[in-house]
Amino acid sequence: MASSTYRIKTMDRQDLDLAIDWAAAEGWNPGLHDGDCFYAADPNGFLMGVLGDEAIASISVVKYDDTFGFLGFYIVKPEFRGQGYGFQLWQAGLDYLQGCNIGLDGVVAQQENYLQSGFQLAYRNIRFEGSRTHSGGLNLAAAVVPLASVPIDVVLDYDLAFFPAHRSRFLKCWLTQPDSKSFGIMERGSLVGYGTIRPCRSGYKIGPLFANTPELADMLFQALTDQVTLGQKFYLDVPEVNDAAIALANRYKLTQCFETARMYMQAPPALPLNRIFGVTTFELG
Repeated sequence: MASSTYRIKTMDRQDLDLAIDWAAAEGWNPGLHDGDCFYAADPNGFLMGVLGDEAIASISVVKYDDTFGFLGFYIVKPEFRGQGYGFQLWQAGLDYLQGCNIGLDGVVAQQENYLQSGFQLAYRNIRFEGSRTHSGGLNLAAAVVPLASVPIDVVLDYDLAFFPAHRSRFLKCWLTQPDSKSFGIMERGSLVGYGTIRPCRSGYKIGPLFANTPELADMLFQALTDQVTLGQKFYLDVPEVNDAAIALANRYKLTQCFETARMYMQAPPALPLNRIFGVTTFELG
């Protein structure tokens, strides 16, 4: 039974760092600089449950616009689980996103609970793990360029095809975060693919990885993994329904290590899943 001293507050930036530490303790392997970019997406979209003076639960409910939000960071400290604190926070999060279609990437064990809350399964996202085993640079096509050389408005316009809402505040931070690398491919003056890799608590994560064809995705994948320190691991999260993305993972002998259930409160957005070779982040979509 939840205590009467329990309250829910909007996180400040320091609170979000605590929630990210909780995510790391759960084995979610957050990026080293995720916090600034997550917070930039929606400073009001992070809620924390506080019992007395102790923070005990978190949830993110980032509202990208009036039509779409994404839910993540749903964590209750282990010693406080099963007492109703998480459910109160969950309800507060859904209230914040009222009227929006809501997406989430939930662990499979919680899928039934999400279904009971009104979410519907769209597909699975599969996390693959690999490691940098070669040394020296790859002979990449000249079309692969640092994404910083592409006007940001061009990148934002391209990205809009792959996400249900504008996310310019988030992306402007995400693509320039410390120690990350982003590449794009231009063809006849148009952006036809881009990707980012960033350092995490363990190894690196690729995300997003968007491309118009499997061949372009392969070129970007090579450019991104070439940034990984020799012997370090990297991770790529792909929609299971994208056969070409699964084939890419298999071609480079990556191994499946985790999966989530991509779910939506309303009808799944009409996204080009055949061109999504790497999910940006399980926390914010």
